[in-house]
Amino acid sequence: MSGAGAVVGATEPRFVGRLRELMPRAILLLPGVGAQGGSVESLGPAFAGPASALVTASRSVAGAADPAEAAEALRAAVWSVAS
Repeated sequence: MSGAGAVVGATEPRFVGRLRELMPRAILLLPGVGAQGGSVESLGPAFAGPASALVTASRSVAGAADPAEAAEALRAAVWSVAS
């Protein structure tokens, strides 16, 4: 793991793959999924190699009729892309 990380908006997924190439061991923070229009399915390159990423979707989880269900759906979507 690297001591450095980066924030890459999930609303601009075209940059994720290149950033992962430049920072193969960094943790990436990926805000903007859900209410802001970002898609988990477009973030696959963030999980390439030995590094990790954190996907955030605050409004779409907190504002959901059932936040626990929304969080579980997000977790499942991320794991399907990350594995």
